Amino acid sequence: MTEAREVLLEAQGVRKAYGARPALKGVDLAVRTGEFVALLGPNGAGKSTLFQLLTGLFDADAGELRVCGEDMRRTPVRALGRIGVVFQQMTLDLDLSVEANLVFHARLHGIGGAESRVRIADVLARVGLAERRADRVRELSGGNRRKVELARALLHRPAVLLMDEATVGLDPASRRHLLDEVLALRAAGVGVLWATHLVDEAEVADRVLVLHRGELLAAGRPAELTRAAGCAHLADAFLKLTGTPQAAEP
Repeated sequence: MTEAREVLLEAQGVRKAYGARPALKGVDLAVRTGEFVALLGPNGAGKSTLFQLLTGLFDADAGELRVCGEDMRRTPVRALGRIGVVFQQMTLDLDLSVEANLVFHARLHGIGGAESRVRIADVLARVGLAERRADRVRELSGGNRRKVELARALLHRPAVLLMDEATVGLDPASRRHLLDEVLALRAAGVGVLWATHLVDEAEVADRVLVLHRGELLAAGRPAELTRAAGCAHLADAFLKLTGTPQAAEP
């Protein structure tokens, strides 16, 4: 049962406003061991704001955030050390090689020498880029750049993986491959929070959280949300909940 699994990531009553504009209005969520949770919401729902709080870029105005039991306010270094993240905007150094980008990240986490080499070889093999390790990142396709970012996020062996609209700009094949790579991490016990505005990506999740205008409107398995909304498909339930047309597949 999902409920018996360890809670790796937890938010309770999280609020954030920018001036007079509320971005998050008391959000509660949990991601457990080996669970793929889709945070589904239209553009402007508050998904990126939540990820900024979860990665320590900003502080919440109220509420609690914990990663593997570590409080983001009291022990942020330990909490952030358990998180891997792929942001919506690419953050690789285009002029460095794939390997150099990963070496830099490893050093930030205090991983060096033989251990760094072993881990880099492992993550590049996992994402199918072992033969591209010496290539400069700017020589890679958009899909392969995302693979490098996924490899980097996994290098320090996080308990929780955050994916913030990570398939934006990818062709359908690359989008599906990245999703499949992340889904496979469940077997290793990694908890995944996958933010998206695309319903087809949420359909494969263990649970879906529907976020709209800073509020969680619904949470549950895809089939449960669909039935609760009295709809035949998750896309129709999403539209009914948010009044937002489903974005077309790129």
